Amino acid sequence: MKEQFLVKHAVGGRTFIDSDKSPLHYQYKQQGDEWLFVVDMPRNEAVEEILRWKEELNVFLFHSNSDQPTKKTWFYVKDGPVEYVDGAGQLRITAQSRIEYVPDSFGFKS
Repeated sequence: MKEQFLVKHAVGGRTFIDSDKSPLHYQYKQQGDEWLFVVDMPRNEAVEEILRWKEELNVFLFHSNSDQPTKKTWFYVKDGPVEYVDGAGQLRITAQSRIEYVPDSFGFKS
């Protein structure tokens, strides 16, 4: 199974992180009703933009298998926190809601 990790601006749709275009190490785990994403990356322009728009972020995980349609999981960052830990070189994003869907299951069929 292939996994793609994305962080996008919820309003404009701009992509800040795309693991398919720039591979990076990340991990995530559920903590109660929230999900914590920890991304190992240097503090750069993308991090600064994420921190600037921290109240308007979406995180996506796309899971692809060669024999099945892509499953997408959309995480919405409502109240965060979203922070960068300089000493650890980590971006930490906490999301409060999640929706799983398969885009191929939507749409009109005649």
